[in-house]
Amino acid sequence: MFKEKKYVRDAKKIPKGFDTTNHFFEYLFNNKDMIWMGQNTNHLHKEDDIHSAMVESLKERQYSKYPPSEGFSELKDLILKDLNIDNQDILISSGGTDSLYLAMNVILQPKHTVITCDPGYLIIDNFASRFSNKIIQVPIYNKECGYKLTPKLLKENMDENTKVVVLIDPLNPLGSAYTKEEIKEFAEIAIANDIYLIHDVTYKDFAHEHYSVANYAPNNTITIYSFSKIFGMAGLRIGAMISSFEIIAAVKAIIINDLGTNIISQSGAIAALKSKDKWLDIIVNTTRNNQKLIKAMIDEIDDIFIINYPSEANMISIDIEKTGIDSDELAEYLLDKNIFARSGNYTSKHFGNKYLRVSFSIPEEEVKIFIQEFPKAISKLRKQ
Repeated sequence: MFKEKKYVRDAKKIPKGFDTTNHFFEYLFNNKDMIWMGQNTNHLHKEDDIHSAMVESLKERQYSKYPPSEGFSELKDLILKDLNIDNQDILISSGGTDSLYLAMNVILQPKHTVITCDPGYLIIDNFASRFSNKIIQVPIYNKECGYKLTPKLLKENMDENTKVVVLIDPLNPLGSAYTKEEIKEFAEIAIANDIYLIHDVTYKDFAHEHYSVANYAPNNTITIYSFSKIFGMAGLRIGAMISSFEIIAAVKAIIINDLGTNIISQSGAIAALKSKDKWLDIIVNTTRNNQKLIKAMIDEIDDIFIINYPSEANMISIDIEKTGIDSDELAEYLLDKNIFARSGNYTSKHFGNKYLRVSFSIPEEEVKIFIQEFPKAISKLRKQ
C-alpha cells in the first residue's frame, strides 16, 4: 500500500469553500475583477519591451525548438551583471522556487541542520525536510531582532551540523532587509563554519539598498534569482541559481528539466534585463507610493499596525492581533469583495493568525479600493 511522505507542513492550505488549492487558484485566475494582492506579483508593466520580445518569439515560432539546456548565454551574462557578481556560474531554472529545491537537494544530507525563520517562505522548510532531518525555524516576529534573522540569532541557533542558512532578502512576508554589515557578518560565519547561505534575492529591486552575500562568501553562497516580481513575469516561470562552479556542476547532474527552460520566457527575460533602466523607477515609485497610501489608512484604525514600515519589498504585513480578528476570516471577507490578500498562516507556523499580508505592486486605483474595503472589514469582523 502506498504510504504518503510527511514533511514539515503542507506547502499550501486549502481555503474555505474550495476542494483543493488548485480549485482555489483557478477561481482566482478566472475572476477578472479580482484585485491581486495575495502573491506579491507585479501588475504594473504595460506593453513594453518584455511583452514585445515574447510576441516576436511567438511569431517566429521559436517554441518549436528546444532551448539550450542551461539557458541562453546572453541571459546568464545579463543576470550576473544585474547582480554585480563575478567568477560565479549560473543555471537558468523554471523559477526561484525551482532553484530553492535544487539548492536544498544538492547540499543537504540527513545529518545536516537547516536554519530558516518564522515568519518566512514556508515552502523552503518543506523542501529542506525532504533532505534533512533537522530544520530550526527561528522566531523573528519581534522588534528586538528587527523582524529578521540576525547574525546573533544565527549564532544562538547553530549546532555542529548546521549546513544551510536561508536568507530571504528582503523577507517575504515582513519586508525586512539586511544591511551591508549584517551581510558581511553572515559571510564570515559561513566561511568559518563551512555553512552554505541560500540568499533569495527575489525582491531585491524593491529595496532602497541591497547587498549580495556572494561578494563576501562566493564559495559558501547560492543566490536565488527570480523574474516573477519586479519583472512582472510570475506566470512565465523563469528564474536562476548562481553559485560556485563546483556547486552548479553538481546541480547540473541532478536536474530533471534537462531540455531547458521555456524559450518564450527566456526571450522576455532577456528583454526585461536589457530594458530595465526604462521602467524600473516607474515600478518602484508607484509601489512605494501605494505603500504610503495604505499606511495612511492603517494609521486611522485602532489596534492594528504595519509590522515593518517602510517595507523594503512589495508587500507589507498588517498586525491585527489586538482586534481579536482571525486572519483567515479577514482574508475570506476580503476575497468576497474581490480582494485577494493572504492570511499570515500561509507564511508562519507560529504567528500566522497575528497578521494579514498584502502586496501592492498593482495599479493605484486598485489600492484605493482596498483602502475603502479594509476598514469596513475590520469594523464588521471586530463586532463579530
